Order: sequence, then C-alpha cells, then structure tokens
Amino acid sequence: MKRILVAAAALAALASNAALASEQLAKDNNCLACHAVEQKLVGPSFKEIAAKYKGDKSAEGKLATKIQKGGSGSWGAIPMPANPQVDDNEAKALVKWILSVK
Repeated sequence: MKRILVAAAALAALASNAALASEQLAKDNNCLACHAVEQKLVGPSFKEIAAKYKGDKSAEGKLATKIQKGGSGSWGAIPMPANPQVDDNEAKALVKWILSVK
C-alpha cells in the first residue's frame, strides 16, 4: 500500500511539473505578451480558450497550427501573429496545457 501511495505522489509531481513546464514554454515563446491564464489581454485568456474548445476533438490540431502559423477572426478583429520558432512538439505541449486550464 505504501508503494502505491509513493507511486501516486510521484505521478502527481510529474503531472504538476508538466503543467509548469508548459507554462514556462508559454513564457519562453512570448505567448504571455498577448495572453494571460485568467484574463483577456490583447488575446483571449487561456481559460477562455479552454472553455471555447472544450469537447472539440479537432481543437488540438487547429490550435497547434494557429500557434505556429497565426490566424484571425476567431476572437475578433485583432489577428494572432505566427510563432514559427515553436516546433510541432512544443505547439502540441502548449495546446495540451492551454486546454487543461480551468
């Protein structure tokens, strides 16, 4: 039983570190210049994005592409600029983190 609790604690720590790593990835790629976790800045908050795409099975691919190539029209008149230095794996990690924000 003790081993199970230790394993569960280790998994929880890894999950927490993954979330922190993804937030750090957002900081490193200047996402936080236009977005915040809980409030609208230039673009929508990550919380708003997660709510809008909740249950959308195609959201991960659409949002990863939008991170890398930019887009417009989803949240108003201000376009999201492309972020081409974000590779595919980073874009997927960012999207998974964004969609997990509650």
